[in-house]
Amino acid sequence: MLSPEAFHINSPFLESIGMSKRVGINVYLKMESSQPSGSFKIRGIGHLCQKVAGPGSKGVVCASGGNAGMATAYVARKLNIPATIIVPSSTPELIKEKLKDQGATVRVVGKVWDEANDEAMCLTETEGLTYVPPFDHPLLWQGHASIVREIKASLPSKPGGVVLSVGGGGLLCGVVEGMKEVGWDSVPIICMETRGADCLNSAIKAGKIVTLPDITSKAQCLGAKTVCSQAFEYSRKGNMSIISELVTDQQALEAVEIFLDEERVLVELACGAALAAVYCGVIQRLQVEGQLPSPLAGPLVMIVCGGSSVNQAQLRHLRKVLN
Repeated sequence: MLSPEAFHINSPFLESIGMSKRVGINVYLKMESSQPSGSFKIRGIGHLCQKVAGPGSKGVVCASGGNAGMATAYVARKLNIPATIIVPSSTPELIKEKLKDQGATVRVVGKVWDEANDEAMCLTETEGLTYVPPFDHPLLWQGHASIVREIKASLPSKPGGVVLSVGGGGLLCGVVEGMKEVGWDSVPIICMETRGADCLNSAIKAGKIVTLPDITSKAQCLGAKTVCSQAFEYSRKGNMSIISELVTDQQALEAVEIFLDEERVLVELACGAALAAVYCGVIQRLQVEGQLPSPLAGPLVMIVCGGSSVNQAQLRHLRKVLN
């Protein structure tokens, strides 16, 4: 049911029998793939647009080759304001068409997100458009925090861990804020990235924010070269247990395929990184190493962040290039 004050839905919260068997404790799925725009991004972007883009707005602009662009286009259509989405040349035709179907103007600029984002920033100056950041803004994090409030309302006890994918770090910031709000500060957050799109893990290892030289992972929606500073700060603070782990693109793809078989839902490779925490044995390894208790202190919650850039053709393409 659509909230009267928001554009997102209270997404399904489902038990996964297959995952539960693998880790020996109940596993629950927060199905953000069911959101109207296809991913969790609509929570934060919807919240931000309501705050900064009123009825008199000339329109919004967002640089994104995926979920942030889809969320911005959807929200703009609902607010009846123009949306311009700047996409890098690597963006699949599938996404460009979906953006146009939402009524957005699509412009292709540059090879990577950073170049598209430079153009988006220029349009805020030259055309007076309202800039919608994909991950680095407190209003986005406030919107994403609603995920945790919904989980708490559905879960009888405190979880033993929360698993999510990290791109630029917006979802992580929102989940941290939500967990502080509901008193779950002590719950470990397992942050999953693919190798080649590992800006958080690289920053943690370096002890400072670093910029990746390039994005070599096929999980394009994790493709931020630099993690947002707030996400890095959360990873450094001692009062939150944040564990950063990496998987390969092949492992993320394997997770996508198992999830499709077991849960009958197709998600993108970026989401597969989180699912691989269970399917590829990361949780079990962390327990053996003592980084997570065995058994966990409560059920494991997987945030299934979704993805608007995947279909059967894209899945076949990934199988071809990664296998």
